[in-house]
Amino acid sequence: MRKTILPAPPSHPGSLHLEQWLDLTRLARVEVTSEDPSFPVEHALTLDTITGWRAGSPGPQILRLHFDAPQDLHHIHLHFIDRAAERSQEVAIYAATATLPLHELRRQQWTFSPGGSTEKIEDFTLHLPAVTTLELRIDPDRSHNPAQSDLYATLTALKLA
Repeated sequence: MRKTILPAPPSHPGSLHLEQWLDLTRLARVEVTSEDPSFPVEHALTLDTITGWRAGSPGPQILRLHFDAPQDLHHIHLHFIDRAAERSQEVAIYAATATLPLHELRRQQWTFSPGGSTEKIEDFTLHLPAVTTLELRIDPDRSHNPAQSDLYATLTALKLA
């Protein structure tokens, strides 16, 4: 038998240690279109809170981070949970630098189902030097079903490295 021991594969991007994530509450100013006072946006941005953010009004929402100093980003971690509603959600991620206006990086769509998929984690590895603004556009109901006009956008966690 011939055998070769391979080096260990690099760790999964989601396995970054706590100290490697950026402290967004210290490094950025946040703008949000609405928020439920019981689930403020800080709860999705801090490294030790898991209650997350919830919009204060139904429909599409924007969450925008303006960095105090440009940040080199190489990892975006998004965590969404919805155990109550059957819905298709879309999130689009935009970034801007001092020399490049806001432009779309990624767009992702998925379906939540109380009897099935209730959680979605997205880990994006990328190379974004000198980001000044990062924006999430969350549409909690891509079907735009009038019978579900009371769907609220949520974000359990946003982490950047």
